Amino acid sequence: MSADTPAAGTQPGAARGTEPPAPQRPAPEQRFLAACRRRPTDRTPVWFMRQAGRIFPEYRALRERYDFLTLCRTPDLITQVTLMPLEPLGVDAAIIFADIMLPLEALGIAYDLREGTGPVIQQPVRTAADVARLARRDPREANAYLYEGIRQVKRELGGRLPLIGFAGAPFTLACYLVEGRSSREFTRARALMHGDPAAWHALMDVLSDTILDYLRAQVEAGVDAVQLFDSWVGGLSPWDYEEFVMPYSARILQGLAGTGVPRIHFGTGTATLLPLMARAGADVVGVDWRIGLDEAWDRIGPGYAVQGNLDPAVLLGPWEAVERRARDVLRRVGGRPGHIFNLGHGVLPGTPVDHLRRLVELVHSTTAAG
Repeated sequence: MSADTPAAGTQPGAARGTEPPAPQRPAPEQRFLAACRRRPTDRTPVWFMRQAGRIFPEYRALRERYDFLTLCRTPDLITQVTLMPLEPLGVDAAIIFADIMLPLEALGIAYDLREGTGPVIQQPVRTAADVARLARRDPREANAYLYEGIRQVKRELGGRLPLIGFAGAPFTLACYLVEGRSSREFTRARALMHGDPAAWHALMDVLSDTILDYLRAQVEAGVDAVQLFDSWVGGLSPWDYEEFVMPYSARILQGLAGTGVPRIHFGTGTATLLPLMARAGADVVGVDWRIGLDEAWDRIGPGYAVQGNLDPAVLLGPWEAVERRARDVLRRVGGRPGHIFNLGHGVLPGTPVDHLRRLVELVHSTTAAG
């Protein structure tokens, strides 16, 4: 662990737990950013993780012509897919079309994204010597296509909606690097944490610095908020999270504090980790569906905005079930400012587009000012 790693529990910025001032309600195109900062809004903002994907026939048509990484590495295609869901769904934010594995390109790591398998690392990283051999390139060069895509999307949006950038968190990327591919338990990665902690910390040092640079470059290119995805961190105990993961997520989130953009921290299966994830430096903590939003917010604390948390599988059922569960999420908010409505994870294949559109309308109409 390097000397500039923040101490676990460090909280940047203003004191938490104090209510922000209540300025004039923002314009609709700013409601997402206002909610990130716990300011009153005319409607609860809504966006969906994986809101542009296999649910749209236009996307499926593109996938028949291009492989997934080509879509991710072509600015015109990044722009097309990012903009695809905005008008049909009526969401309050766009999220750049990309993949969490892209920062690895700055480290010279070769990987494939295989249908039905997920990421496959050609040469897994499992020792301190493997870590020492990693390349270190500026992501502005290694991922230049992404930043051009961001600039194109911003021009197309013309200020109508904010744009969210994102990256995979160090722990999740380390899991893929050590394991070599997706896994149910990521036992190799967890074994490395305990069996060779020096190698683990060296790998997390490299990943956190790379991801911080990658996200800073997204902010420079024009994103209005960033989300750090820690997809697999829910498999850890709180004490392992605090020792082996939290300092590196904190390095990234706190390293972005001076950019002025809201920072969202999200993971799945994280009910026991939510207070620690907030302390790592987030402005907004994402919550999955495995805990009630009211209980989650109590664990996180009053000084944070909260994002979530409808079970994405509910959207595969009848509309009546979607409406009932969505209203329950809104009820649990209890009128607190700083709620961003989202799913507890990404939109599932087969989700009816009309369900998502009606869900946005429901949330907006249920939370009308008055």
